[in-house]
Amino acid sequence: MTTNKERKNSEAAGKTIINEARIIRNLSLVSIIGNTALSGFKIFAGIFGHSGAMISDAIHSFSDVLTTVIAYFGVKISKKAADKAHPYGHERMECVASLILGLILMVTGLGVGKVGIQNIVSGHYETLAIPGVIALIAAIVSIIGKEAMYWYTRYNAGRINSAAFMADAWHHRSDAFSSVGSLIGIGGAMLGFPVMDSVASVVICLFILKVSYDILKDAISKMLDTSCGENYEAELRQFIEKQDNVVCVDVLRTRMFGNKVYIDSEIQVDGSKPLRESHAIADKVHDSVENNFPDIKHIMIHVNPAE
Repeated sequence: MTTNKERKNSEAAGKTIINEARIIRNLSLVSIIGNTALSGFKIFAGIFGHSGAMISDAIHSFSDVLTTVIAYFGVKISKKAADKAHPYGHERMECVASLILGLILMVTGLGVGKVGIQNIVSGHYETLAIPGVIALIAAIVSIIGKEAMYWYTRYNAGRINSAAFMADAWHHRSDAFSSVGSLIGIGGAMLGFPVMDSVASVVICLFILKVSYDILKDAISKMLDTSCGENYEAELRQFIEKQDNVVCVDVLRTRMFGNKVYIDSEIQVDGSKPLRESHAIADKVHDSVENNFPDIKHIMIHVNPAE
């Protein structure tokens, strides 16, 4: 028979799932529509403004559409309930999506840097066309648009605790960096210094590679059952030891599983208490931890008798 508590928990979980689904859908739509519009405008500006940098920037923006699609499906799959084949759930699919996003960023950054270095080494700056004003305007619009998309995506990724969409947010910012480089390069070329375009491309490459490294490092760390760190464990230990009838915590192990946390803990309670009462204490600690630490998917508690 279902208790009131179980029914309320089920209703709350259902509302959370619906809210997360709405946020994921909105994030994807904003990113896909925004990037498609920006890409089209930048290609137009690059062609009619005679700017190779702006055309490259447009291709970079269009790659964001692909990364958003990857993030969307990665997050959707990760939210699937546990099944017989995956009893611990599907959270690590977000890590897979983040790995793909990080690799795409790395390839994009290396491509930008390669073209910039080749142009610098060649020394044929006089053959480069002078960009038009429309290319300069497109760079400014891109910087503002991509920075706005970065903050929007980052905020909502934090609301649903999504590593994949957080990686997508950083991809937006890398595109903003790319547009800053385009702005500097186009402006420099218009002032008679075409080499600035290529120098800026190399600098942008370094920014993109740094973001790529951070995303890949975080994804790999979460796939390797890495602990949550000393500060997190100290806070959790302190919380458990404040619970009624808990003498102390003997063992506390944490591990990341995608964007969720699993805990194994051993607590001491009065050894003279009957089994049912000790079990009730452990059950209460279990519920308190999972209710107060939303990122914890499950905590397993073993009871030891206090001396």
